[in-house]
Amino acid sequence: MTSPTLHRPDTLADLEHLLTDIESGNGALRLGKRSRQVLTAMVSAPQQTAVSSISDLAERLGVSPSTLSRLAQRLGFDGFGGLQGVFRRQVTEGKSFYSDQVSRLLDSDAEGDSMARLARLGRQESANISDTISGIDGEAFSRSARRLVEARRVRIHGMRQFASLASFMAYGLSMLRPDAAPLDPIRHGVADALAQLDEGDVLVVVSCFPYTPSVLATAEVAARQGIHVIALTDAAGSPLARVAHDSFTVPNHSLFFSNSMCAFMLLAEGLLSEAASLMGDEGLAALKRRERLIGELNDSL
Repeated sequence: MTSPTLHRPDTLADLEHLLTDIESGNGALRLGKRSRQVLTAMVSAPQQTAVSSISDLAERLGVSPSTLSRLAQRLGFDGFGGLQGVFRRQVTEGKSFYSDQVSRLLDSDAEGDSMARLARLGRQESANISDTISGIDGEAFSRSARRLVEARRVRIHGMRQFASLASFMAYGLSMLRPDAAPLDPIRHGVADALAQLDEGDVLVVVSCFPYTPSVLATAEVAARQGIHVIALTDAAGSPLARVAHDSFTVPNHSLFFSNSMCAFMLLAEGLLSEAASLMGDEGLAALKRRERLIGELNDSL
């Protein structure tokens, strides 16, 4: 009987099929229990695998970097970089991210009860929030909040669902200080919006896997122009973190079929609250003035 031939996996789907064959014993490749667990964990969190360094990923998985290198070689790659390339292509393309999320939800849904799912989602979001807080660099947090207060102009940029977070942050900051707004609220184009910012102004960018290419390009161009870029993203090795002056990592592992927003919202609220604290009486006066204007407008209706 001829043994099955091992074909090197080129896509995430190939890796998933390979795992299925390994578990069933029908494939050409045999892996030990620990190696199977490691590969399963990598496939289950492709964005983290794509953006993490080999040492960070090994630490997260509880193995040595050499273990990941040997696993890559067993799968037919020259080294870990080749295996990681499969995940990075998935990150770059990201064409099936949302349907993949739902598929994983359906595959893992053993409880089958709506309240059980809600409770599980709550536990996952609580873990995301806890990991976000524990991973924050306090000096970077204070420095970023101060820049939100002291910069002449602040713009905030996010696309897709993160457009809502950008709008929220811009609204909250504009309650405290002038010249804080979404980057391109009237859709004249990002180039025109960036042209209105000068060196030392601040751009807050928000994105995570699957990263929006236009947001990445905007951050890169802004940084080259001397604009201080603050990134809210999902991994220390994400494309946004690599170009930002200050970045904050927000884990977003959950049952939700898109990017989880709870921990991102907490971080946004935290930065705004810190900005309000730094502004002190000046911020308080701005809020009182806003309240007076609201009162006058309500009286006129």
